[in-house]
Amino acid sequence: MERREARFRARKDGIERPEGIGEEAVQRVLRVPPELAGMRLDRFLQGQLRATSRTRSQAIIDVCAFRPDGRPLKKNHRVQADERVILWRDPLDAEGAPETLTIVYQDEDILAVQKPPNVAVHPTARHHRATVSRILEDQLPDDRLTLIHRLDRETSGVLLLARTRAADRAVKIQFEERKNVDKRYLAIVWGHPPWDRQRCDLPLGPATDTIYRVKMGVVEGGLPSATSFEVLGRRWRGDRAYALVGCELHTGRQHQIRVHLRALGFPIVGDKLYGPDEAIFARGADDQLTEEDLARLELPRHALHALSLTIDHPRDGRRLTIEAPLAPDLATFWKGLEERPSTDR
Repeated sequence: MERREARFRARKDGIERPEGIGEEAVQRVLRVPPELAGMRLDRFLQGQLRATSRTRSQAIIDVCAFRPDGRPLKKNHRVQADERVILWRDPLDAEGAPETLTIVYQDEDILAVQKPPNVAVHPTARHHRATVSRILEDQLPDDRLTLIHRLDRETSGVLLLARTRAADRAVKIQFEERKNVDKRYLAIVWGHPPWDRQRCDLPLGPATDTIYRVKMGVVEGGLPSATSFEVLGRRWRGDRAYALVGCELHTGRQHQIRVHLRALGFPIVGDKLYGPDEAIFARGADDQLTEEDLARLELPRHALHALSLTIDHPRDGRRLTIEAPLAPDLATFWKGLEERPSTDR
C-alpha cells in the first residue's frame, strides 16, 4: 500500500521519478515548441540551457534526461511538438554555505548584508537551498524583505534589501533612473594597466562570437555603457602581473565591469566566461571544473566584489553609504601576491 501511495504521489503531475534518481534531485521540465519539432535532443537541450556546449548537453542527456514516465532519452532522439523533456539534476548548492549572513547596515526601512561568494540571491533550478533569500527567511523570520538589486552568484559584497513597501519603491526608483545611486566595486585583474585612471564608454549587447546566450560583448549599436577604473595596486606572482582595480559604474548593464575590463585587455582573475577560455564556463555551470581549469583560473570564482553602495535614504533623503570589506578569499589572494618597487614594472 505504501509503495502504491508513493507511486501515486510521484505521478500526480504526470511525471514519475526515474529509478535511481535521489530525493534531492531537482526536476526541470522543458516543453518543446512546435517550431523546434524534429530537432535532435542534444541540439534542443544546448539551445535551452544557457551555459552549456553540445558536448556537455550530450553528457547531461546520458544521465539526466527522461520522458515523463521515467524512461531515459537518448541524445539522437528527435523531439516532437509539445513534448516534455524532464531533466533530473543534482542541486548545486554551495558547499559550506553560511547559516546566517553578516548584516552591515539596518534600520526600520532597509537592511544590507555582505553577500558571500558562490551563493545565489534567489532560488533557481539548481540553486534552491543555499540562497540569500532562503538564508534570510530563517535568520529574520519576522521580516518581510524584498531585494532592491542583485549580484551575480559569484560576486561578493553589499546587497541591499527593503523592509517596507515604501522603501522598496523609493530605492528601486533611484536604481531604475540611475539617480543618486553610486556603486563601487573592487576587481583583481590579470596584467598591469598602463594607466592609473581610465574611463570606458564602450557600448554593450549580447555577444555575437559565442554559443553562450548569457555572454555580453562590445557591440556596435549596443546600449551606452560607462565605467570608471582606478588602479589601486600592482603585484606579481613570478612573471605574472596582477592589479587591484577600483570600479565605478555609471550605467548598469549586465556583466558591465567584466566586459569592459576584458575589452581593455585586463580580464578579471577567475572569470570563467570572460577569462582564458569560455569553454570553462560550461564546465563550471555543471560543477565539472578540471584541475587544469582551476589552475588557469587561479580562483574558483571571479574576483569581483561590491565594495560600497550610496543612495538617498528612502525616508529622509540623507545620503547613505554602505560598505562591505573585501571578501576573505580575495583578500587572501591579494595578500599572497608579491609587491615590487615601481621601477620593476
